[in-house]
Amino acid sequence: MKTNKITLMQYIFLIHGVQVGVGLLTLPRELAEKAGTDGWITIILSWLLTSAVSLIIIQVMKKRPDGTILDLVTYYFGKWVGKAATILFALYFAALGNLIFIREAIFIQAWILPRTELYIFILLLSLPTYLIVKNNITVLGRYSELVFFITIWILIAYLIPLNYANWLHLLPVVKEGWLPIVSSIRTTIFSFIGFEVAFFLYPFLHKKEKASLGIVIANTITMLSLLMITLVVYLFFSPDEITVFNEPAIVIIKIIEFTFVERLEIIIFSYYIFVISTTVLPLIFFAVYCTSQLVGKQDHSRHLLLFLILQFLIVLLIPPTVERNAILREGMNVVSFVFAFVFPICIWVYVSLHGVLKRGIKK
Repeated sequence: MKTNKITLMQYIFLIHGVQVGVGLLTLPRELAEKAGTDGWITIILSWLLTSAVSLIIIQVMKKRPDGTILDLVTYYFGKWVGKAATILFALYFAALGNLIFIREAIFIQAWILPRTELYIFILLLSLPTYLIVKNNITVLGRYSELVFFITIWILIAYLIPLNYANWLHLLPVVKEGWLPIVSSIRTTIFSFIGFEVAFFLYPFLHKKEKASLGIVIANTITMLSLLMITLVVYLFFSPDEITVFNEPAIVIIKIIEFTFVERLEIIIFSYYIFVISTTVLPLIFFAVYCTSQLVGKQDHSRHLLLFLILQFLIVLLIPPTVERNAILREGMNVVSFVFAFVFPICIWVYVSLHGVLKRGIKK
């Protein structure tokens, strides 16, 4: 662990990379269906909630700064509970990584190569996935950092449709009251899911005293990205038009035309695949990291290979569909809420009370 250190920048972009994924492409429509054009307010509220829980995670990890959450659980609850937690985290990251990996393949098929079978995409995506994930967390951090800077121009491209913006689409603010806005937080929270990887990144961070600042910056970059694209979509489409398109964040790019290039949305989406990979790769890494820790192995490459083969076989034997993937996503929303929000608060309350009781006994 001493050699597998990550810088603050890598820590920030690893967390931010896990948060932004395919959810960004459909989020404006999903928010418009539930909260109308006030959905952008939900993103800010979700950022506040996410940042609060993120700071709780850092406070918990300060109790065992040299170990991951698996070591902390083992320390406080014993060996067998620690192993059970390792299995649960492995299943959680594997399920989440698998869901987004397949969703990525579905979007590529829908927008770029509609006549190609999904298992071909899984096979092709598995090769670079193996070459990157078989390395340590430092390599993943460098990859996330690189992808952020080579794809940041995509956000700038979203400023072009603002030439056709109609600001009246946002008025009046809070037109349906606060209930639709608050109730749609559940939808937005899934776009912030990923900050819980701080449970595993914290011991690798070189300057741990900046962990709280780093995770808030990561959440803020994610919030600004979601807010910017959602507002651009709201300003361009009328409130009724947004719900017509399944991925309005891609459709809006179609209006951008240059004399030297056509179908710019295909080029932008092709680059966006790199962004999605910064979500999928860390999730798969932490899944196989947990399983290798479970059997006491430092090398996770064999577990990674088995994971990718199993994933390919599942897609080959049970071809996924958009509808089935959407149902699985709804289920993962609930599971992710437990792991990312309920669990950190519960473990924080326990370790805090444990410390207070321990000091009381000594007195």
